[in-house]
Amino acid sequence: MCGIAGYQSANPENRETIIRNMMDSIRHRGPDDEGTYFDGNVAFGHVRLSIIDITYGQQPITTTDGNYTVVFNGEIYNYLELRQQLTQKGYAFKTHSDSEVLLYMYVAYGKEMLNYLNGMFAFAIHDKKEQSLFMARDHFGIKPLYYYADQDQFVFASEIKALLQHPAVKAKVNQSALQEYLTFQFVLAEQTLFDGVHKLEPAQYMIVRGNKIVEKDSFWQMSYAIDENRNEETFADELLVLLDNAASIQIRSDVPIGAYLSGGIDSSIVATLAAKNYYGSFKTFTGGFKGSPGYDESEYAKILSDYIKSEHFTIFPDHNDFIDAFEKLVYHMDEPAAGPGLFPQYMVSKLASEHVKVVLGGQGGDEIFGGYTRYLVAYLEQCLKGSIFETQEEGQHVVTLASIIDNLPQMKQYIPMIKNQFASGLFEEMDKRYLRLIDRSPNLHKIYSDDCMAAREEQEIRERFGQVFNAPDTTSYFNKMTHFDAKTLLPALLQVEDRVSMAVSLESRVPLLDRRIIELACSMPPTIKFAGGKTKYMLIKAVRNILPKEILQRKDKMGFPTPLNEWMAGPLKDYTLGIFNDQRTKERGLFKVANIEKEINNSQKFSRDLWGALNLEIWHRQFMD
Repeated sequence: MCGIAGYQSANPENRETIIRNMMDSIRHRGPDDEGTYFDGNVAFGHVRLSIIDITYGQQPITTTDGNYTVVFNGEIYNYLELRQQLTQKGYAFKTHSDSEVLLYMYVAYGKEMLNYLNGMFAFAIHDKKEQSLFMARDHFGIKPLYYYADQDQFVFASEIKALLQHPAVKAKVNQSALQEYLTFQFVLAEQTLFDGVHKLEPAQYMIVRGNKIVEKDSFWQMSYAIDENRNEETFADELLVLLDNAASIQIRSDVPIGAYLSGGIDSSIVATLAAKNYYGSFKTFTGGFKGSPGYDESEYAKILSDYIKSEHFTIFPDHNDFIDAFEKLVYHMDEPAAGPGLFPQYMVSKLASEHVKVVLGGQGGDEIFGGYTRYLVAYLEQCLKGSIFETQEEGQHVVTLASIIDNLPQMKQYIPMIKNQFASGLFEEMDKRYLRLIDRSPNLHKIYSDDCMAAREEQEIRERFGQVFNAPDTTSYFNKMTHFDAKTLLPALLQVEDRVSMAVSLESRVPLLDRRIIELACSMPPTIKFAGGKTKYMLIKAVRNILPKEILQRKDKMGFPTPLNEWMAGPLKDYTLGIFNDQRTKERGLFKVANIEKEINNSQKFSRDLWGALNLEIWHRQFMD
């Protein structure tokens, strides 16, 4: 795990100073080692967190003929198999690193090399003969890659803060992306909150020549073509095999490895399979909040830890930890994304970094296998629609009204969501109904200024949402919802995963996002993935014999909520009011400060609206002011 930075410029002056400044800004990603590469108008920088081939795995790495050089962030989990494949073709290696394997895969196969990779990656390869850059990002965007391009230079880096160290890149708000953030609390597609700064999207590659992007395309897509040749049992058996293999290849490392452990299904699967395949003392890490059982899952994490016999560590952060960490976390995030889970994830990562250098997590299970209760809320309405109008909108009903009844009790804590969903627009098209379920913008007019609201292009936002939601082969509502979340929410959550771990120089791996697992899940009929409206039905079926019943039968999974509402009765209220009453905030003109102050004083609640506004204000201070 590392940080990469580089640029290709028509003006090579001060390149050592510029690349050094870029590297210094992301030193937290790689405190163990560093390296640079210069060739004409190209400059590469690399900061290294040493995980594999600690002694000889330094980057940048150049081929023996001097024609190709790579800077790489991530891990290629199947690098041993690929190395053997290349050796048989006659390639020789100087190191035992996956970085060198990645480089020679490009030499051997060109851009087709991406079809062979199993891992998390963001990299750039300089082709000296062609004077070009080849760049790519992994299938789900586990590892970040940002870029800026104008007529004179092309600049790239693992984090936006590194781009801002290049003299050509100026911090300016992207107003279109800002409006998307207000709607979703993440930004769609390639946009960022910084004008002119783009993300290379997950599963994309790009070729740059003469500072110009001459080719950019996807090398992989999620396909929902249904496999009719396998039944439920066959799918479950194959899924377990893939889960086990993914865990076994992702514990490849020359340093100690552990796992996050929440006590939920996803992290329990990862920890159980990793511990089974790990030689040595396996460590697990969890967190909770004291004072309320609704914010503490450490009991379940302990059950799983005892079951797999791991060395277990727990942390209980409080409101003072939140106040101390919040502004630093906004800085590390580069741009706000997702919700308050950012804070507890950071605290558990900080705990883990004191004991291991690599940690495995369960990210991706909800988006791929359907773990969010809002899917059940959506299908409650869909079942009623089909029963009343006697329609089969999806060709075959994924869930019937009769089959969903037994699972309705788990929706008790989501009554406000159900009331809101049924309040208007009942039985409209799928895309309109799902947008209503995830829309964070109904109360924006109370928080944001009239000028900010006047800039909103609601129709454009809906159209961009629809382009992702209505993917060509996602005929079922279930596949449409999970596909949208995998393409939008998941990258936002992975941004959190990457930043909170890298902030403490910790490598985070996510075995559930092995591309083979996702391809199998996408091929499953929705009728078995969401049988009877049971969230994660097939994932749970696959692991039913490897997890303790206390974990399998849980009805109260929390998702690591943060007790911000409770903390508003104490110092968090004064901290929050102090930020919004600051003269800088008032002069910015982005918020209706009087309304925010009134809402905080009257409700004593820390809403998601307030979370989004607080993030934006601190982000402006750190990057725009």
